[in-house]
Amino acid sequence: MAQNSPATPDHAEQIIVAGSALPDEPQPQPQQQSGPNAQPAPPIEGIPLSKQQPKRILGIMPNYRAVSAGEIPPPPTPREAFKIATQNSFDYSSFVFVGLTSLIAKGQDAHPSLGKGVSGYWAYTWRGFVDKTDGNYWVIFALPTVFHEDERYYAKGTGRIWKRAAYSSTRVLITPNYQGHNTLNASELLGRGIAQGISTTYYPSSDISPGEIAEKYGYAIMRDALTNTFREFWPDIATHVLHRNP
Repeated sequence: MAQNSPATPDHAEQIIVAGSALPDEPQPQPQQQSGPNAQPAPPIEGIPLSKQQPKRILGIMPNYRAVSAGEIPPPPTPREAFKIATQNSFDYSSFVFVGLTSLIAKGQDAHPSLGKGVSGYWAYTWRGFVDKTDGNYWVIFALPTVFHEDERYYAKGTGRIWKRAAYSSTRVLITPNYQGHNTLNASELLGRGIAQGISTTYYPSSDISPGEIAEKYGYAIMRDALTNTFREFWPDIATHVLHRNP
């Protein structure tokens, strides 16, 4: 008689029943192999391949933080978290994104002291890149390693649209810890705040006020919430709107 594989106490309650799971907990799956000889992950029971999260959306947007609906991988090691933060920070799309947002900020003259012309654009661009990179390493790597939080996005994949939208947008406030239990997302909330505090050292003091810092902080949190929502619904958009594999 085949024996069931031993379950750890932290995951003893995460049991698949008829292809469903607890409302806010993904379904447990066999751990995926890693490394150059890793095999493709098998289809997840009850979730079609069209619901799986790609590593890159539309060939542009990096999606390394996303976990497909139904998967429960082991907690990320510090090395894995560092790798994800690096991939998100130095992906070619990051430079495109920073270039566009810097152009918009310069056009709005958000920081008059940075000047105009090519030199002014460069002043906006390198600061924007530092903003993004600094925040990524705090939120994805440094603080999660300290607080034992998993900053990956666990997609739901199924359910009513409003429930999935509410779930995805609130992951900036709630995240699983290494034991798989939901907890306050201190890494996100503190990490974005620390990054904004550091930014005051390289932006002209005449262009920085408490109100502007609070506005940038709120924008960073909102951007992450919208990104999670887009991750959640991308497989549906790709399949039903664009008629392509996600």
